[in-house]
This record gives sequence, structure tokens and C-alpha cells, in this order.
Amino acid sequence: MTFRELNLKDDILSAIEELGYVQPMPVQEKTIPFMLEQTADLVALAQTGTGKTAAFGLPVLHMIDASQKQVQALVLAPTRELCIQISNDLKGYSKNMRGMRVVPVYGGEDIRTQLKQLDTPPQIVVATPGRLIDLIERGKVELGAINFLVLDEADEMLNMGFKEDIETILQKTPETRRTMLFSATMPKEIALIAKRYMKNYEEITIGTKNSGSENVAHIYYVSQARQRYLVLKRIVDLNPDIYGIVFCRTRQETKEVADKLMHDGYNADALHGDLSQAQRDTVMQKFRIRNIQLLVATDVAARGLDVSDLTHVINYNLPDDVEIYTHRSGRTGRANKKGISVSIIHSKEKFKIKDIERMLKKDFEQQQIPNGLEVCKKQLFHMIDRMENVEVNEEQIEPYMAQIMKQLEYLSKEEILKRFVSLEFNRFLDYYKDAEDLNYHERNERGSRERGERGDRAERGDRNDRGERGAKSGKRIRLKINVGEREGINAKRFLGIINEVTNDKSISIGAIEVTNKFTFFDVFADQADKVVAAFANEPDYIVAEAKGSKAADSGKSKPEYRARRSSGNDRSEGRDFREKREGGSRPRRDDSRQGGEKPWRNRSRK
Repeated sequence: MTFRELNLKDDILSAIEELGYVQPMPVQEKTIPFMLEQTADLVALAQTGTGKTAAFGLPVLHMIDASQKQVQALVLAPTRELCIQISNDLKGYSKNMRGMRVVPVYGGEDIRTQLKQLDTPPQIVVATPGRLIDLIERGKVELGAINFLVLDEADEMLNMGFKEDIETILQKTPETRRTMLFSATMPKEIALIAKRYMKNYEEITIGTKNSGSENVAHIYYVSQARQRYLVLKRIVDLNPDIYGIVFCRTRQETKEVADKLMHDGYNADALHGDLSQAQRDTVMQKFRIRNIQLLVATDVAARGLDVSDLTHVINYNLPDDVEIYTHRSGRTGRANKKGISVSIIHSKEKFKIKDIERMLKKDFEQQQIPNGLEVCKKQLFHMIDRMENVEVNEEQIEPYMAQIMKQLEYLSKEEILKRFVSLEFNRFLDYYKDAEDLNYHERNERGSRERGERGDRAERGDRNDRGERGAKSGKRIRLKINVGEREGINAKRFLGIINEVTNDKSISIGAIEVTNKFTFFDVFADQADKVVAAFANEPDYIVAEAKGSKAADSGKSKPEYRARRSSGNDRSEGRDFREKREGGSRPRRDDSRQGGEKPWRNRSRK
């Protein structure tokens, strides 16, 4: 079927043909004939990015009388971005319709501009609920004559707390209107609104109700929770052309992950509720034109976000609500393109994956977190592909070729290729040399780690959260510090001091022995200097090697403690102890030194 077979007006057909529309997508093929031929209301369930704007926009434009200067259609959207996007699409579809006006109204912009645009009533208003109610109360929008009401992303509007606003708006519209409700899922609240405010509605479902897009593959990786960021970087490095959204649970986590990615040289930025509208617009514009490859966002900040061609959605944390997962994954795999939804989980979250599988009726694939060799191979051949397909500007480089050929004439083709690869790739290979296995391995009956598909973790190096190579060489030495039981030290408080002073998650503390005056502890031999250097700046502590004392055998089942950045008691107890010892409070240390040196890589925009 083609759009011409849908019997739309010629001025609409000419406009959409200029936009490249030839064949309707499934949701358009089902809803457009229904709207044109029937009189009942409509509930359409389809994933975001399946062409819903044209599905309701084209029939509404076909049935509106452009000669009447009054609001005949209202489209409600949950966010400013989606409101603008829908408005722009409708303007594109109606550009050949004489006298047709579409006006978007939304928060975050000077209301005086929108008041001026409404001085002459448009035929279509696209609005966010809060701003629309404000304009109704000001007498600038009159809904008494509307014939068509569209609720787009209705489930998102309910998730954002717009239920009361929606009901207020619905009560101000005539009962004779036709209502179209578009949603990716059908929660109970949507069903209640449909039952209360819609008459004899028809339900059209594209795919399976409450299911994800058929074009999205769902995979997950299992690791320890503290290694989540390293897994994220490993995923990104395995996909050099990635263009996606990383979903985090909180604003603070969003900021931290985005800051780490940018610090490590990735093309990333954050989108969260603490940004001003101007900052949000800047980030979104950069992301849309691909100046940013990775957008780190909360669910709330990303609602209504309409960006095409995303390759990946990464769940840095799984959401608590299956419907939220559906919305996240639905942002990729649009317009019949393939997409991937990736989840990073720890072992205790596997039940969540099963719940989502059951709700979506889709199978999720557990994959092994790639090792360093796999990542290097993927990056190397990606670089070779780019070199092979680069556009050569003969005219500009010709003046330099003779000198270059003369300078390299003693090298064979094979040597030139080796040097080229080494020039571009040595740092990458060094970075991933002996990269640790990030996969979580279940303990066997004897309490030891089972070997994963990529080998035993103990044979690999370790990295901290900035990707620096760790120090698990196996040999430990014993150090001592000049505080003990008389200062109230125990193992937990001691770890708090280690966390506070070193601020380094790669430090692994072995056996701890607390005496009256001293605390003895084991560290890996090649981490000892790092610990001693950190405490050298602390006048209250003296750390030195414990002469004549042997470290516990690292191969035995001694408890091992990893220094970690914590928002819990460990770090605060270390600080509280120091304040008590000093007889008062002291300012917190400056954390600026935690960044260390810049990472090996500086990614450039393609």
C-alpha cells in the first residue's frame, strides 16, 4: 500500500512526498483509514518511533477546515521536546495547505512569545498540559470548538504526574470531539481514562500489547556492582560507532557517570533535571547532530526525547518498572532499523530480567563481557575500515606526496602498515594489556571462583574506576600504621581511613591485625608505594613496612578488603576518628586530586 491509496488530500500528499514518504508504516496503515472512514474514538498502542505523528497528524489535517480561524484540533504531549517535534512535523505535512497554522505552546519559554502567536487562533495547538492550562486560564486558548483531541505518549504523561491536568483539560472540551489516545503501553490508568472520557473507542495494537519493538535485541551482562562503570566502558569500546543513551537511576549518578566518561575521553554529556532549559537545549542539539555519541540521562529528563537512528540503549541500572524499560528500549530500533538494548546487572538482579522477559514476551540473551583482546581486535579493524573508506583529496595532498614517498622509500609496504597500526594503536593495546575479566562467576561448592569462558580472573590484571591498570601480582607485603586499639581503631574504622586517604578503589587490603598502638595490614607488593605515598601527605599518620613480619599467603582464604569510594559509614568513620583524635573538626579534604592523569585516549568526533 502507498500513501496515495489512503485517499488523503492532494496538498497533503504533495508535502509528504517531498519528505520522502511513499509507503505507510504499520501504525499509519491501520489508523489513517480508520480515522477517515469511522467516527469512533481510537486507542492506538505502538512503540515510540513507529510513525505515530503521521498516523494521527495526516487524518486530522485532512479533516480540518483551514478556512476557519479557530482551534479545531488539540495535541497533548508530555515534554517540551516532543511538543516541538510534533509541531514541526505537522507544519511539514501541511506546508502546502493554504491558511493552515500550527502553534506549539510549552513551558520553559517566555509566555509572551506564545501569547503573541495565539493572537490569531490557529487551527491546531500542540501543547504540554501545564502551559495549556495556564493559557486557558488567561483566556488565550478556547477549546469549545475542537473536533479532535490527541493524547500522544499518554502513558508518559501519566508517569510524569499529569493525570489531574489531563482530566482538567478533557473536561473543557466538547463531548462531541473525537479522541485519539496513543501510547506505548496500556497501564490501568490509561484504561480508566479511556473508559471515562472516550466513547465506543476502537483499540488498535501494533505488535503485542505492552511489548517492546520487534527491531530491538535485548542483551545483558552480569558483573559485580562495583565494576559497573568498567563494564560500560568495555561495551562502548566494543562498539566504536555507538550512538546511544545511557540510563541511570538518579541525577547524581547521571552526573558522575557522564563526568567519568568525559574525563576518560569519550564523547558524552549528561541530561538531568538540574539543567536549565537553555543548557538542556544545548545538550540536545549536540546529541541530535552527533557531536555527542553518548547521552547519559535519567528517565524523567529523557521523556519525550525524539532522536532517530540510535544504535544502543544502555541500562546502567535496571528500572523498577517494566513499562519504563519498554520506553527506554523503544528509543532504539525505530523506523524499521535495528537497535540493541543493553542492561548491566549484578547476580541478584537476574530475577528482574526474568520479570521483564515475561512481561514483554521476549527472550533476553546473556552475553559475556568482552575481554581486552576482543575489544582491541574490534577497534583495530574499525580503524582499518575507516582508513580503507576515507575520502582521499588528491588535489590537497598532491604537493606533499613526492617528499613523503622519498622519506619512506626505504620502507616496505608491510613495514609502513605495521608502523601505521602501531602509531594509532599502541596506547590502546597497552591500555587493555592484561585487562581483568569483568564477568561475574558463581562460587562453586568449595568457595572458589569458577573459571569463566575467558579464563580465571586471578590470572588477569585489575583496574580502578578510571581504567588504570591495577596491581594484582599475587605477592603481598605487610605495612603498619601508627594507630591502634587505644585510638578506637578496628578493622572497619581502619578501612574508613584507607578510603578517606587513598580515595582509590584499586587498593586491595588483605589481612588486618589491630594491636594497642599499631595496625598491621597486607597489600599487594606493587601497591605498597601507592599507599605509603598517599599517607605521606597526612601528618597524623605514619605508614611504613612492618619489618620482620610476613604477610599472609595471598593464596589462602584470608579476608580481602577493597578500598572503595563510599557514601556509607566506612569513609565517614575514618573522618570522624581523625576529628576525634585532633580534638575537633577539620575541613574535608579536597577531592580534586582523585582525577589523576588524563586517560590514554582522546576520542575525536567522527
